Amino acid sequence: MAGRYLALLLVANLAWEIAQLPLYTLWWEGSPGEIAWAVLHCTVGDGMIGAVSLGGAWLLTGAWGWPERGFGRVAIAATIFGVGATFVLEWLNVEIWRNWSYAAAMPRLPPLGTGLTPVLQWLLLPPICLLAARHVAPTR
Repeated sequence: MAGRYLALLLVANLAWEIAQLPLYTLWWEGSPGEIAWAVLHCTVGDGMIGAVSLGGAWLLTGAWGWPERGFGRVAIAATIFGVGATFVLEWLNVEIWRNWSYAAAMPRLPPLGTGLTPVLQWLLLPPICLLAARHVAPTR
């Protein structure tokens, strides 16, 4: 189940990263190679966030019977971890390390000025992908 979730999450995050590109200055100023590298780099990072969030959620909730038991608790905790990581990592990458920057069209959230679409990405994709992975899971 975890493997199916992470595979679905990678595909969904790849699509999301491509869709939100116009909200970053890279879309307007970067070369095709720089854009491709950013999409790959960010998608791999999303996979890492997803894996760590799922593992942390599983440990924190003590849902040892997951996914048969504790599915909802793990899904909520993994989503919270992902959103929290996104707030911190976006702030670090935009404001501190200056690895990327938002275009004027990116709506920003207080208090750190984090972009809205990365936060929505982690509010929406983990629960959707967890439910999808559960739906396609073989029955025992």
